[in-house]
Amino acid sequence: MKKSTMSVVGHYAGILFIMFWGLAPFYWMVITALRDSGHTFDTTPWPTHVTMDNFRDAIATDRGNDFLSAIVNSLAISLATTAVAVAVGVFTAYALARLNFPGKGIVTGIILAASMFPGIALVTPLFQLFGDLGWIGTYRAMIIPNISFALPLTVYTLVSFFRQLPWELEEAARVDGASKGQAFRLVLLPLAAPALFTTAIIAFITTWNEYMLASQLSNTDTEPVTVAIARFAGPSNFEFPYASTMAAGALVTIPLVIMVLVFQHRIVAGLTAGGVKS
Repeated sequence: MKKSTMSVVGHYAGILFIMFWGLAPFYWMVITALRDSGHTFDTTPWPTHVTMDNFRDAIATDRGNDFLSAIVNSLAISLATTAVAVAVGVFTAYALARLNFPGKGIVTGIILAASMFPGIALVTPLFQLFGDLGWIGTYRAMIIPNISFALPLTVYTLVSFFRQLPWELEEAARVDGASKGQAFRLVLLPLAAPALFTTAIIAFITTWNEYMLASQLSNTDTEPVTVAIARFAGPSNFEFPYASTMAAGALVTIPLVIMVLVFQHRIVAGLTAGGVKS
């Protein structure tokens, strides 16, 4: 009995530690965003000198910041990347999981290698390539590289799911007169909805948080929020706007946190859907 109690206590202690470790930076960001800029470095662990001026400064444009336009840019880039990655990934995953064709192992290895390739090594060649094409500062210069990062994750998540779906479902649809495309669209695709939902959320968040390539390939008209926040200007060249930067970070992060909390059951279902054989 004592051993069981200690196990439960240790279990919840571990959960609390992980929650603190993950949420403490977010909590401090919100606290700083709500604090008057004159008390930015106050170490009180709860809200003091509360004001909303920092949020107004974050969305103001009088200092050369254009945070709202950057949010629109991030939405456009993230949605386009997610749509293409999921649309291409679902067919690729189905082919790798269900079909036998020459070079299947090579294709799988190439996708794995692409997911492991360091992004920093691509900055210079991509800048040179898109510079020659005249794409620097365009949405294409950011969407295409982001697709290459999101696609391997999408493919591997969906492959593990499709492999666990029983073949009998597809065969039964074929016996009833459905073509391969109809069996995939009408039978397998609805069953893959949890996995598709999960990969779409992960691809969206990954693209939304991307900074390294965007900082080199965007301009003031197409920059996403990560780049816009990094170049926030203060009242003077000698004063960094920590409080308004924290406010902008909170405005960007809170919707993502809410989205994950609302759809957490679907995310978990999608991540575990391919983990148990029928």
